[in-house]
Amino acid sequence: MTDRFAAFRELHRPGRPLLLPNAWDHASAAAFAARGHPAVGTTSLGVAAAAGRPDGAGATRVESWDLVRRLRSVPVLLTVDVEGGFDDDPAAVARYAGELAALGVVGVNLEDGRPDGTLAPAPLVAAKIAAVRAAVPGLFVNARTDAWWLGVTSPSTEARHRAAVFRAAGADGFFVPGAPDEEVGALAAEVGLPLNVLHRPGGPDLAGWGRLGVARVSTGSLPFRAALGAALHLVDAVAAGRDPGLPPAPGYAEVQALAGGAAT
Repeated sequence: MTDRFAAFRELHRPGRPLLLPNAWDHASAAAFAARGHPAVGTTSLGVAAAAGRPDGAGATRVESWDLVRRLRSVPVLLTVDVEGGFDDDPAAVARYAGELAALGVVGVNLEDGRPDGTLAPAPLVAAKIAAVRAAVPGLFVNARTDAWWLGVTSPSTEARHRAAVFRAAGADGFFVPGAPDEEVGALAAEVGLPLNVLHRPGGPDLAGWGRLGVARVSTGSLPFRAALGAALHLVDAVAAGRDPGLPPAPGYAEVQALAGGAAT
């Protein structure tokens, strides 16, 4: 396990960002691994939606654990989006992180956004980070701030404050979804942690993010939403008698092969 922890940590190279595709089930994770991605994350929206539950509400603790259990056979380094840790008790968050690590997980994404649209107090998030760090020293804790997404006053100032607090608590990375492109370079240079950004269509490519000093680019829920969108497009086109015009889909045998050795 120590070697896997180290291998994942070494993938975070500022200027040469890791592309982290985010999966929502066994097939998507296995497909990403088969395409040669050394690490895969989970998407909390995809996991929640697939289970018929809301995202960001702390409702998918069991589903996330069950997905990790199913992914043990996939030859990939796995990091898991645990939202806010599914608990406000740092000890409980640390226990859950330990359970995930025991299944082979090498990292977690821990966010400060709350279901009511506010940010959790920075000291509380820091306490969770410190508890996880103490319980599973090698686990890569990627601390996420939703300062831009939740529209707080002075998000840049708030994000920098939280970066310092989270770093002091033992965070290994800092995730800034929604941060303006023009601020990313300064953040990468200032926060003292590998910086993680969220890919978005029309935004910088990997090389562009690399020039800004980014260490990790996550796809977030986009692959899940794209897959859902493609399915809707296909069905709508068939219903209307049109050619869907989609890219070639994986064949039956290819998808069937992805399930080889899946845990049950």
